[in-house]
Amino acid sequence: MAIDNVILEKVQEVVAEQLGIAKDTIKIESSIIEDLGADSLDVIEMLMTLEDEYGITIPDEEISNVKTIGQVCNVIQQCKK
Repeated sequence: MAIDNVILEKVQEVVAEQLGIAKDTIKIESSIIEDLGADSLDVIEMLMTLEDEYGITIPDEEISNVKTIGQVCNVIQQCKK
């Protein structure tokens, strides 16, 4: 599935703000924990922020599968359908 650039931009903004890092360092293939330095609590907070932003609910079983920025975008796209 192609990544929606609008969703990618929003995910990058949320992650940059939450982790205090530059938005342009966040790539689609970036590992949220390994590359960006997030911990599991950061990941949960980020996903909750994105759920609020898009008015969606990300299923718990999907949350544990989310490891990269691209995967976050895909989950949001699937939940928006």
